[in-house]
Amino acid sequence: MLYAIIATDVQDSLEKRLAARPDHLARLERLKTEGRLVLAGPHPAVDSNDPGTAGFSGSLVVADFESLEAAKAWAEADPYRDAGVYASVLVKPFKRVLP
Repeated sequence: MLYAIIATDVQDSLEKRLAARPDHLARLERLKTEGRLVLAGPHPAVDSNDPGTAGFSGSLVVADFESLEAAKAWAEADPYRDAGVYASVLVKPFKRVLP
C-alpha cells in the first residue's frame, strides 16, 4: 500500500538539510530502485523552485510499504530526523487516484 510521509522542518533547517542530504537521497534512491517510490521532494519555504537561503519548510515522500508500521519505521530512520531537520513527521495511508 502507498503511504504519505509528511515532514515539517525546524526553523532555519537549511544547513542541517545540506549536511544530511546525501544520506537522505541515498535512501530515496533505494526506494526508487526497488520500484516503490512514487514521488519525493521538499517544500520550498518561499514561492520558488530555488528558495536560496530561505530554505525549505518540510518534505513529502509517497512510497509503497508493507504496512503503516513499516512506513513509520522507515520515516523514523531518515537521516534528516537524526540531523534535527524535522520538527515533526506524519505518516498516513495514501490512495493514489490520478494519474
